[in-house]
Amino acid sequence: MGDHVWSMGRTAVVTGANQGLGFALASGLAKQLEADDVVYLTGRDPVRVRHAVERVRSPRARVRGRVLDVRDDAAFRALTDELGGVDIVFSNAAARLTPDTSWSELVEPFVQTNNLGTTRALRAFAPVLRPGGRLLVVASSFGTLRELPAHLHARFDTDTMSLDDVDAVMAAWRDAVLEGRAADEGWPDWINIPSKVGQVAAVRVLARERRDADAAGATLVAAVCPGLVDTEASRPWFADMRGAQTPDQAAAALLRLALDPRPNQDFHGELVQFGKILPWR
Repeated sequence: MGDHVWSMGRTAVVTGANQGLGFALASGLAKQLEADDVVYLTGRDPVRVRHAVERVRSPRARVRGRVLDVRDDAAFRALTDELGGVDIVFSNAAARLTPDTSWSELVEPFVQTNNLGTTRALRAFAPVLRPGGRLLVVASSFGTLRELPAHLHARFDTDTMSLDDVDAVMAAWRDAVLEGRAADEGWPDWINIPSKVGQVAAVRVLARERRDADAAGATLVAAVCPGLVDTEASRPWFADMRGAQTPDQAAAALLRLALDPRPNQDFHGELVQFGKILPWR
């Protein structure tokens, strides 16, 4: 496979880019792309989006803020209609888990943002992803089948599922949490695990559907795991953060993958951490 030659005037989009890793990704793209390129820094709060754009220091590429609520299909349509085509997408938006709040209160916004938000992003950006583009979903090492009991693995048969099927599985899990059935069905107690498995499953399904065309065009669809990042969202959940990365440190490997002109096609449809595949099964 030869090198893909990037076209002039690349367009990049980062969702959930107001703070933390999302801001580091948007800022990093702005510094590493060229003057003809544009980075769209998105979030659902217009004031926070504007302030985030103002915080990007010494960009080479142009940085534009856009309001994008990943829970809203119409918002995705409006953005993709405006852009026409995209070259790099980081789907990073995520609802925050807060200690001392019941899963039944958190699971609905969590699924709407992390899971249905991911599949909305995949449906919206995949059709406008240019040859040689990168469509990357920020997930975690929890997003593999080994985190689930074996009897649940068949629910994530990504060799046969559609994105609608993935959405249906996540909605059924959400309902089980809300109705108090999740533990009896064997779901892990921590809702982050099924949610991350659902995100990676969605990436695998889309990548399977696009595999031949993407290989021909050096296009990459993948899930990415940044490792432990020291942010306000993660800090309450870990007693020892001494090994955690700053958002800028965590963004570095993800940016290398996004900007690599010769991506490893073995990464297509996989969960990638620090240049290595975390096996699905």
